Amino acid sequence: MKDPDKSISENQQVSRAAATVGFFTVLSRILGLVRDMVVFSLFGARMATDAFIMAITLPNILRRLFAEGSLSIAFVPVFTEYLTLRTREDAFRLARVVMTLLSIILVLVTIIGVLCAPWLVRVLAWGFDGSGVKYELTVLLTRIAFPYIFLIGLVALFMGILNSLRHFAAPAAAPILYNMGIIGATILISPLFSQPIVGVAVGVIIGGMLQLGLQIPWILKSGVSLVPCWQPNHPAVKRIGLLMLPAIFGSAVYQFNTIVNRFLSSFLVEGSVSWLYAADRLVQFPLGVFAIALSTAALPSLSKQGAEKDFEGFGETLNHTLRMTFFIIIPSMAGLIILGEPIIEIVFERGEFNKFSTLMTSHALTYYAVGLWAFSGIRVMISAFYAQHDPKTPVKVAIITLVANLVFGLLLIGPLQHGGLALALSLSSTLQFCLLVFFFKRKIRTWDLSSVLISVGKCVAASTVMGLGVYYLDSCLWLSKTGSGVWYSAVRIIGLVLFGTVLYFLAARFLRCREPSAVLEMITAVKRKRELDRSSHSDR
Repeated sequence: MKDPDKSISENQQVSRAAATVGFFTVLSRILGLVRDMVVFSLFGARMATDAFIMAITLPNILRRLFAEGSLSIAFVPVFTEYLTLRTREDAFRLARVVMTLLSIILVLVTIIGVLCAPWLVRVLAWGFDGSGVKYELTVLLTRIAFPYIFLIGLVALFMGILNSLRHFAAPAAAPILYNMGIIGATILISPLFSQPIVGVAVGVIIGGMLQLGLQIPWILKSGVSLVPCWQPNHPAVKRIGLLMLPAIFGSAVYQFNTIVNRFLSSFLVEGSVSWLYAADRLVQFPLGVFAIALSTAALPSLSKQGAEKDFEGFGETLNHTLRMTFFIIIPSMAGLIILGEPIIEIVFERGEFNKFSTLMTSHALTYYAVGLWAFSGIRVMISAFYAQHDPKTPVKVAIITLVANLVFGLLLIGPLQHGGLALALSLSSTLQFCLLVFFFKRKIRTWDLSSVLISVGKCVAASTVMGLGVYYLDSCLWLSKTGSGVWYSAVRIIGLVLFGTVLYFLAARFLRCREPSAVLEMITAVKRKRELDRSSHSDR
């Protein structure tokens, strides 16, 4: 029989780590919204912005393909196993070997991307006609931003190392510097170019350099040397490669969904690419703060329990992560659907981003928000498969999802335009999550999902109460009819969000949900960590 204290302790570690990741991710997402506000305010949802979004699409896809999407999720289980079953020296040598090989691969990918930018853009943005000002600008911006893949690839490796060592703060804080780099470049460097949008692409590189620079001191402090180590025949390299190959393919399938949506949207009216991007940015806020934070924090714990063959503890940790994810994400869905348009007004509607752009973005946001629960659950389930060293099943499911997304997109783009592409992704992601749960249940038959289903039912009920309360307060009371201006609107939305949050937690308490206590533990964990950090600095 497994010691219950052990599982409780592991769940607490996941919650506390998720709190740290979530805290810095909140700051990063806020700065990310500020970044997009600055860009849209200066350039609007027009040709230059469409060109920039298309230009960073490929580097971002490769980032998720080679870095966050495959390397991290394949590296962490093997590295954690070395830390658990072998010595730290063996694990750190493995890190140096992977760093050396990865650097070489990233340099080659970067060179190929810069040289082949015209052909890549021609394929990715077929609707830009392969000629003209918009096409040429997209090629130029792609060449400027493409080296970002080299920088973020190393950042992803360092993130995997630090997360495996249970250091979550620096990796989670790195995107803050990325956003600051783009904001600073947009304001200070863009006016220096005849095509000001070029300055935003330069900011991508500056932000990547700042991200990498933040990681290096923490890596050195942890004891990992940055001296190259050429040992391509290292036994663990082959294992990581065997995990990465299907992971790359699985990530490629997932990213191809993004390519399909961008490809199809390039045939729609001007601004469609930007409307989908802006809506996705708002959806990514709760997704990154909670779902990605929890899956990132859970992966080392799941990998450790997988290496120890602790299947009971593994199931408890997975259920805890899913319950916490859905407890936060389900009310976030309701909030985005009910308050989506006024939120877009506050965040983006200024300068060149007009009321029409707000309405079109809100149209996409509603359809994206419908699938937010599935987007979140997928991240957690994929981490569970890789912690069990099973990358093949997620790949098979991703292929089915790819076909479904393409079919849904072609069927819905006509009647719903860009909104149909957002709904297609939500529907295909729902299918993907359900299939992942089905196959994982077949893989580990002792996995009991009943506690998650009960928790989800209570979350839906509490979110319904919250949604009705917020809708009534917004539409019927004096708050919705008085005042004007962006500051009033911001205060109104903040008030509605706070009211909805309190109402949701009260409803959850009434329904006897366990998750509010865990959320409180996450918040107090961040406070304790900050107090410990201050006391340690004062002792020095």
